[in-house]
Amino acid sequence: MMYVLLLVGFVLLIKGADFFVEGSSSLAKLLKVPSVIIGLTIVAMGTSAPEAAVSITAGLSGNNAIALGNVIGSNIFNLLIVLGACAVIRPVPVMKNFNKRDIPISIGAALALLFFSIDGTISRIEGGILLLLMAAFLTVLIRAALQDRAQEADEIKSMSAGKSVLYIAGGLCAVVFGGNLVVESASSIAASWGLSQSFIGLTIVAMGTSLPELVTSVIAARKGDSGLAVGNVVGSNIFNILFILGMSCALTPIAVTAESVIDIVVCIAVSLMMLVFCKTNRSVHRSEGIAALSVYAVYLSYLFIR
Repeated sequence: MMYVLLLVGFVLLIKGADFFVEGSSSLAKLLKVPSVIIGLTIVAMGTSAPEAAVSITAGLSGNNAIALGNVIGSNIFNLLIVLGACAVIRPVPVMKNFNKRDIPISIGAALALLFFSIDGTISRIEGGILLLLMAAFLTVLIRAALQDRAQEADEIKSMSAGKSVLYIAGGLCAVVFGGNLVVESASSIAASWGLSQSFIGLTIVAMGTSLPELVTSVIAARKGDSGLAVGNVVGSNIFNILFILGMSCALTPIAVTAESVIDIVVCIAVSLMMLVFCKTNRSVHRSEGIAALSVYAVYLSYLFIR
């Protein structure tokens, strides 16, 4: 029964995020917001809604290891599997702003998380700092959107404002309910198998909640919209650390183990690797995508051995 509930939870998370993204993107198009900004904000937040639901619910229920593991595992999955898969399908061009602003901000967020984790606990105050950094990042993006508002996201289907709001509300309800199911069932499975919550969070839960990012980015890459694909991955990673972990820690301080610190270091290393890939001819090539997928296979093997 635990496995059935886990599956039902994932389905609700994925479909809920899908409805949320479709409704939010439609509203964004009505407001004539560029696709790259949509990727970094609305789509990134929408596809990160499962991580938010799972991590915040886990934090409130005392399953902090799942909350932290879910965010770090999702970020590593996004960079290596989601972006790697997109590059294998079609080489992904990278806009200049990504190398100068967005990817460095993503790395900076991970470094801040590492700094806060050194003492073994991410406190409420540190969670509040992460939330303030998220607000600052959104301010920068909103200013960029206003400056570039004339570029319309034509590839995103537009619905009526009322239908868009209905999609957003229904999607969020499904995500919240699905998040509760995933946390409860994943915790039960971890206990029955004798596995740590950290391992479950880094693998099963992280992969499951990252499916929206994978689907959204792969579809965008196939359509040739690299701005949406790369923006979704980078925006989701920033959102995961600054907002999701920030909110989780602001509600309940999270204890950090030595293994979790290692995972954060891995996340930083992978982010730096992707920065190098993106700076190479301002694109991520198929060979680099294959390398990213291979690195994830090695990391997954390390988790099983650990």
